[in-house]
Amino acid sequence: MNAGARLGLFTGGLVVAFGAAFGLAGLLVPQSLVAGWTEGDTVRSHDEGHSDSKTQPAVTSLKGLSLSDGGMVLSPVSAPHATDEEGNLSFRVEETDGSIVTEFAEAHDKKLHLIIVRSDGSEFRHVHPTMDADGTWTIPWTWHEAGSYRAFADFTPEGEDATGVTLTQTIHVDGAFASVPTEASRVDVVDGFTVELDGELVAGSAGDLTVTVSRDGEPVTTLEPYLGAFGHLVALREGDLAYLHVHAEGDEPRAGETAGPEVGFGAEAPTAGRYLLYLDFQVDGAVHTAEFVLDVAHGDHADDSESSDDQTHSDGH
Repeated sequence: MNAGARLGLFTGGLVVAFGAAFGLAGLLVPQSLVAGWTEGDTVRSHDEGHSDSKTQPAVTSLKGLSLSDGGMVLSPVSAPHATDEEGNLSFRVEETDGSIVTEFAEAHDKKLHLIIVRSDGSEFRHVHPTMDADGTWTIPWTWHEAGSYRAFADFTPEGEDATGVTLTQTIHVDGAFASVPTEASRVDVVDGFTVELDGELVAGSAGDLTVTVSRDGEPVTTLEPYLGAFGHLVALREGDLAYLHVHAEGDEPRAGETAGPEVGFGAEAPTAGRYLLYLDFQVDGAVHTAEFVLDVAHGDHADDSESSDDQTHSDGH
């Protein structure tokens, strides 16, 4: 895989789940606000192929707005109540009539992806629980920090023409905590790797981003497939944790194939604001997560700037 491996960010996604404002589980966003989010947005759903996000039709609905969607409901999440308490995190996916969903299609090497992050964007984890015969998904769990967390269950139910679903719940972990402020950041050093993010995004317009991975000053060309792709990106809009879950574009990597040091993104942010980006990549069988904070400008500001530049050129300055 060469440096042009494409990832769809913001508009190309396996799942797009613009969640409610962080608060009580199941709190819904006003429909007028949801409609505003969808204007001009283009997406790929979880179960679609890795096509170019820029060519996709405008989205007509957003997934994962609450703990229920597509006739399914996320049960309350059982987990330890305090930090440093060992236990299990578990939940079930249910039909609205109370029956348990036990048939799931495999999407990107897993039948369910679980994203958990604290309300301030810290303590991010992307994990894959296992399902028992009774439909209960379980994973060993210990909280490292107190606070309010958001859990995103991302899956595709089994069935013809089934589409990806994202359900959300809020989890409260006892104890005092200090919120971690965010600052715009395009470079992260994780486990000895330096990961840099280049490019700009403007709300409502297609753009390009590039991630470059190096170690000890040398480019890394041994990025391995992870979950059926060379990179896995989750983006959260700061403030309401609006959720975007994306994978690399292009054909699924073959066994033994590697990529790097650059990975390209086709990108379109639905609104202006600050976005928290989490990039999972794998080298030598180990998965690492790089984190970035990117500010996205209003589209009309960019238009004004371009008009000003055009006028300057026409004046000969």
